[in-house]
Amino acid sequence: MNKSLYTIAVAVGSLFMATDVNAQNLLPKPQTFKAGKGYFSTSNPTVKIVNEAGTDAENIYTRSWHQSNSTSAKQTIKFTKLQNASSPEAYRLHVTADSIVMSAASADAFRYAWQTIGQLKTKQGIMACDIDDAPAYKWRSIMLDVSRHFEPISFIKKQIDVMAQYKFNRLHLHLTDAAGWRIEIKRYPLLTRMAAWRPERTWKEWSNNGAKYTMEGSADAHGGYYTQDELRELVAYAAERGITIVPEIEMPGHSAEVMAAYPELSCTHKPYEQMDFCAGSVATYDFLENVLKEVMDIFPSKYIHVGGDEAAKQSWGDCPLCQRKMKELGCDKDGLQANLIAHFGRFLNSYGRQLVGWDEVIAGNLARNTTVMVWRGLEKAHEAIEHGYDVVLSPGAYCYLDAYQDAPLSQPEAIGGYLPLEKVYSYVPGEDLPEAERKMITGIQGNLWAEYIPTPEHMEYMLYPRALAIAEVGWNGTEHKNYTDFRRRAIAQCDLLQKQGVNTFDIRHEKGERPESVKPTKHKALGCKVIYNRPYSKQYVAGGDQSLVDGIRGGWTYGDKKWQGFIGKDYCLDVTLDLGSVQNLSSVSVDFMQAYGAWVFFPEAFKVSVSNDGKNFNEVYSTTSTVDKSIQSGYRTLAWKGHSKARYVRVQGNTTMDGGWLFIDEIVVK
Repeated sequence: MNKSLYTIAVAVGSLFMATDVNAQNLLPKPQTFKAGKGYFSTSNPTVKIVNEAGTDAENIYTRSWHQSNSTSAKQTIKFTKLQNASSPEAYRLHVTADSIVMSAASADAFRYAWQTIGQLKTKQGIMACDIDDAPAYKWRSIMLDVSRHFEPISFIKKQIDVMAQYKFNRLHLHLTDAAGWRIEIKRYPLLTRMAAWRPERTWKEWSNNGAKYTMEGSADAHGGYYTQDELRELVAYAAERGITIVPEIEMPGHSAEVMAAYPELSCTHKPYEQMDFCAGSVATYDFLENVLKEVMDIFPSKYIHVGGDEAAKQSWGDCPLCQRKMKELGCDKDGLQANLIAHFGRFLNSYGRQLVGWDEVIAGNLARNTTVMVWRGLEKAHEAIEHGYDVVLSPGAYCYLDAYQDAPLSQPEAIGGYLPLEKVYSYVPGEDLPEAERKMITGIQGNLWAEYIPTPEHMEYMLYPRALAIAEVGWNGTEHKNYTDFRRRAIAQCDLLQKQGVNTFDIRHEKGERPESVKPTKHKALGCKVIYNRPYSKQYVAGGDQSLVDGIRGGWTYGDKKWQGFIGKDYCLDVTLDLGSVQNLSSVSVDFMQAYGAWVFFPEAFKVSVSNDGKNFNEVYSTTSTVDKSIQSGYRTLAWKGHSKARYVRVQGNTTMDGGWLFIDEIVVK
């Protein structure tokens, strides 16, 4: 039997023994769908196979039917080659009561066609219809972070099976980060003997207790790694299901685990002092080249991810080797990082591979075949496209699935933020880019960072159904949004996934957005003049100078452009409201949020003062507290209540946490 069609059979499995799903719940939605009349029976014992596709289909359906070349067979399944296809993943289906005609451009396209047929099955049989389908984007991916919390190979295989059901074609594995090195590198055994293990089970405990490592086999060792043989078997498993595994090896930052095991690769040559490789050292380049050689020997993927994000470059300015390299290149620290990334781009190209990196890698000296994953602003996509790079969009605001998917107090602990299913589905990749640039977008990826996701069950809970929205956007494009219809289909698919043993979030009982944000708030200070004694951050301006008196309350996340951010020491929040005339006052209240993982805190000091002349203020309320690190996410109202007459109201707040943020949405005066 031809291997390409064999892998289709493996991916589909016992297709017609699957749980029934109404055909109107197809997900991702095909580009065109036209319902026919009747059903192709799945109980008929005999079918005739007609193969005109140039591939051997012998025995592919033996789990469901007996095959026959007899003209007396009541039903026919026919393979044909799809000519002049718009994509190598394009396919067409023509299903009647008597026949299934499947036309596809490639083995992968046949696989997608059969995944669709699996969703067309009802109790009566396979629904008659005509489908003409092809993906909107050629890169459709999920990233799993197995560094922060190690997950077994069996769990990854399970996710590959689910991804294959919904026409994903890439799995990005985040294999290395400060929390643990997860891939066996035979030349550097300490990466798995030491850097893969820590004394604490969870990332949060580990981070709060000094972020140290321990040796494999120690009584307190938590973690793990994948052997090269395990990964090769995983690669083959994924390939049989049409999914390419893209490995990520972080550089030059997010590498504290490497610096602990091999401190000579840091600028200080001391463990637990640096997160970054020394970019001026020959030893760094030798080490990373040797690592990548072993990675490429395991993973046949054309794409190799090198990270490149959030490098602190802490000691590069003082390190003699880095200083010498910067002088040689005539560049600053950013230029030194660009040189390192460009070097490994050329190195990968020399082995027939291509570099993928987060959008910090954008620089003019990278190879044109570079792929940039844009996780920050859309301006980074524009910049990457101008350089001629492929772009995969993965913006934090829509694609970071580690954020809360419902009201935070109703959910397991998460890193913060709020990303409900509806917002993920609403994403239009490159919506504000010029049309010519939108056409150059390669794909879309959902990212599941795992700092606060310690178990396989929790990881699935965070993935589904939001990953289904990523699948829909990646395949269909969903230029015309209909969330009500998508939600219905997602619920049906989650029911199916739960029967398959997948732990999904129950979207039926979603609580939704913060109630205060649903409708405007009326109060005495609406539209009054706001005097900022300390400026708000340019990163979080919300509605600008009138944001705190516009009646608009914030939602569950500070990133919704309704919360205004303040940062700094000594009452970073310090604003005065001019009510225009002396008013009778009974309360002044302010809502704050805490998102510990994002370094957003309740205030440690807060006070309210009033004045008639705007110069001489009388303090009417003050309170102090310490930051409670056990509160990962929360909301708190601080308020003065009493009786006073005043024209001016001054509100002040601060946190002593170094680099900590305060966020407020409205100063409500009554």
